[in-house]
Amino acid sequence: MKNELLIFSGILGASLGSFLNVVAHRSIMGRSWFGASRSECEACHKILKWYELIPIISYLIQFGRCRNCHEKISIRYLLVEIIGLCAGIIIYLKFKISFEYFIALIGFSSFLLNSLTDIETGDVFDLYALTPGVTCLIIKLFLGLNIFLDGVYGMCAGFLIFALIILLTRGGMGWGDATFMAGAGGVLGLKFILLGFYLGIMLGGFCVIILLLIGKIHLGRGEKIFLVPFLAIGNFTAMIYGNEILKFLGYDVLIQMI
Repeated sequence: MKNELLIFSGILGASLGSFLNVVAHRSIMGRSWFGASRSECEACHKILKWYELIPIISYLIQFGRCRNCHEKISIRYLLVEIIGLCAGIIIYLKFKISFEYFIALIGFSSFLLNSLTDIETGDVFDLYALTPGVTCLIIKLFLGLNIFLDGVYGMCAGFLIFALIILLTRGGMGWGDATFMAGAGGVLGLKFILLGFYLGIMLGGFCVIILLLIGKIHLGRGEKIFLVPFLAIGNFTAMIYGNEILKFLGYDVLIQMI
């Protein structure tokens, strides 16, 4: 039974990745992603059949091309579905089927969706950033006052950190980063959101240094660095391995999201 649940969680993760790819792209284009709207080829606008929408498998079978017009399909779709597959497996291995499992899925969905919109246009939709955090707070409300308050503290901390940075740098970062971290704080709680912030900033800083060294970006040119994907990786890492990281750093405590 455990193997079946592991496979199911992987498939669920890949399906979430496929769905969130559509949500991100259509939201950016100003199109509806719910209701009667059907998936179609972006090149020839042919409505896709169900067997053309199977995560990962359809892309590989069709060699990354539309079956009708043979136009190339962005490899982003495959990569995001693989990320979803891996995340689904990792989350199940960590939490099994539990309240934390479902909270982690909500958190991962938020991290991925907001990363996709930030990468594509530099925009973070407040609705997508805050809704997962509020949803998790509602769940935590039924699990105990302390658990709920930890989520509230996490949401406040996630927002206030970036609000302070924005005010001190006079707009050096966007408010979308603040709302994203507020929502993430509602998912992770106080200690994990602080750890996720630290990991995300360190990862982002490391990548910026590498890009500077190889000449891909230059100081003083006002080039935008998409921060949400780095914060998302930091938050996901804190969500899965937070206790192990804190123990490695010398903090021998056990922290749970619920």
